[in-house]
Amino acid sequence: MKVLFLFGNAAVGKMTVGQELMKITNLRLCHNHMTIEPVLEIFGKFDTNVILRLRDVIYEEFAKSGNYGIILTFMWAFDMQEDWDYFAHIREIFEAQGAEFYYVELVASREVRLARNVTENRLANKASKRDIEASNNRLINDDEKHRFESYEGEIPYENYIKIDNTNLAPDVVAKMIKERFSL
Repeated sequence: MKVLFLFGNAAVGKMTVGQELMKITNLRLCHNHMTIEPVLEIFGKFDTNVILRLRDVIYEEFAKSGNYGIILTFMWAFDMQEDWDYFAHIREIFEAQGAEFYYVELVASREVRLARNVTENRLANKASKRDIEASNNRLINDDEKHRFESYEGEIPYENYIKIDNTNLAPDVVAKMIKERFSL
């Protein structure tokens, strides 16, 4: 099984690139809002514990499924040990089933990400982003609170690529990833 971690800052294009990558590979996509939005809808608030437990169930069952592989999207705060620990936890779930891992980091400027924050596809798939002012404020506040772009050499894993997708269409980025990792 192949597990592709697709990470980067808010509105960098993780879900959209993942959607395009799913079209040209046998990988399935589980973008982070597939677990966030139902929890918001049911509980009326962001509940980290419930979201993480829901993801664990999905990941554990997918790891046993025999499927070709999965794309998982995340915002990874490199300045928070708990995010490093969470990635290690997810790896453990899939390692038990002999998974191969791939890491793709997307980067783009805040200006570009704010423009992407209001795209039709994003708003259609992420109800919590439809309050544009609040969503933009979260994006800016997250930028100020945490570091979501890795330093050179910081990612210790093999099969890693960092892509500045500022001026690249999602399908182009997906093709780059597919070719780089022979997916």
